[in-house]
Amino acid sequence: MDPKKKAITAAVVGTALGVGGLVVVAMPASAGDAPKLPQVSAEELVQSVVAAKPAPFDGTVTVSNDLGLPKMATGAVPGASALGIDSAQVFSDGAGKTKVSLTKGQTQETIVHNGNTVWDYDSKTNSATKTTIPADVATKHQPVEGQSPDPATAAKQLLAKVRESSNVAVDGTATVADRPAYELVLTPKPTERTLLREIRVAVDSQTRMPLRLSVLSNGTTAPALELAFSKIEFAGQPADLFAFTPPKGAKVTEKQAKIDERDKALANEAKQDTKLVGDGWDTVVTGKVPADLMQAKQQAQGQEKGPDVQKMLSRFAKRVNGPWGSGYLFTTKVGGAVLTDDGRFAAGAVPEQVLYEALGAK
Repeated sequence: MDPKKKAITAAVVGTALGVGGLVVVAMPASAGDAPKLPQVSAEELVQSVVAAKPAPFDGTVTVSNDLGLPKMATGAVPGASALGIDSAQVFSDGAGKTKVSLTKGQTQETIVHNGNTVWDYDSKTNSATKTTIPADVATKHQPVEGQSPDPATAAKQLLAKVRESSNVAVDGTATVADRPAYELVLTPKPTERTLLREIRVAVDSQTRMPLRLSVLSNGTTAPALELAFSKIEFAGQPADLFAFTPPKGAKVTEKQAKIDERDKALANEAKQDTKLVGDGWDTVVTGKVPADLMQAKQQAQGQEKGPDVQKMLSRFAKRVNGPWGSGYLFTTKVGGAVLTDDGRFAAGAVPEQVLYEALGAK
């Protein structure tokens, strides 16, 4: 997986873990007295979050999870390795330039997006990749690198997905990263079949920027995932912050981003084979994976051997079958996914029975 695409966004992690893009991360409420703020209706608060203009800031984002993932899954499931990140330092000029430093143990990865240039530096290998994005490519294809892995980005995606199928309320206030915030709570309507109980968004009272996201699943009292600012400062960022210089001795690779016609064709084919069953909280994503993905790839000269998907599935997924066929079921506290032996899949933040029904949907 391209390291630049490991941004901790709800869409990437949610799809990878089979929860239909509805999984965002959470953090428990801060201790101390709740701040006193002017009353605001839920609709007014939602509208203000959606309409808020990006502001320049720098902040520290903490990440942890209680999904119940098998240890090996975080390395085997695409995108799941992002959950192993300890923290992220995020800088934004409010106009599209970003710098993100991801910390995992003693290793740090730095990603700088400045206009049509993206730097990706890995301290473990002391190597950096400079990617230049031509104007025509940037116009046709917005890269994942341009998204900041922070609660604000994830919250806006979330509100767009589940707002219409949710009961929305303001549940008091909280202090997050030493700033007063409103607690916006979304709960699924009674008709929604989902494993999620509620989603809480702490919204900064002044900037209307989401500072914390909390997701709780049925039958648990603690959040399943967490992503929140522990520190944040709203202030203009110096221009030289987004001008990356590789450390002395670093191995530098330069490349130019381009739209590969073969990859584009495969992406279009996958898009045609993918559909959404249901909507809102109980949306299930269904589709087909390439046939060769299910087979262990032979090691080519100068290339690493491809993963043995069947072997990985047998280690951390359960064997299941039904009228829809047979395959493997992978579950977490917030959702699950089924991958059939003939390459079909269904994933969502729903009970397994809903996944099976989606596989049989026409």
